[in-house]
Amino acid sequence: MPSGKSAAGDPGIISGSVSLTAFASTMARVFVYGTLKKGQPNYKHMINTAKGLAKFQGRGHTVEKYPLVIAGKYNIPYMLNIPGTGHHIAGEIYSVDEQMLQFLDEFEGCPDMYQRTLMRIQVVEWEGKGGAGEARADGVLECFVYSTATFPPEWVGLPYYDSYDSSGQHGLAYVLRESRE
Repeated sequence: MPSGKSAAGDPGIISGSVSLTAFASTMARVFVYGTLKKGQPNYKHMINTAKGLAKFQGRGHTVEKYPLVIAGKYNIPYMLNIPGTGHHIAGEIYSVDEQMLQFLDEFEGCPDMYQRTLMRIQVVEWEGKGGAGEARADGVLECFVYSTATFPPEWVGLPYYDSYDSSGQHGLAYVLRESRE
């Protein structure tokens, strides 16, 4: 709460702290498919509360097919924003606060390297409270996804994956930012 503001009379404030209802309404859903997933090299950022809050909700995959490629000299996973081409991409669903969303925008080089767009995600496993919450009857949620429409044309010819693992059989080891030249 900004300094100098009173909580009195604000239904979203209980005993000086944000109620669950108010907290939930300030959260955004983000679908991660690459190095930010559990067990991957950049997952540490998702659990670093100094960067904001991210709560794991479940697993899913894109409703539309997209190309997921590993590209560039640092072997970065990219979901190319070419709907209808490629695979249903597997990943994880998180609820994040505004601070984490801003961190992710910066981390993902948004809007130059990646663009944050809403995509439909089919929930396949849910750990969040109250079921899949805002999912439609068919288990589909809208989540923010960092994909790219700004890529070199030759990336379309790279192998497409349906899931990313930095130590996968592709043999393309991801290079951490701190290890880059």
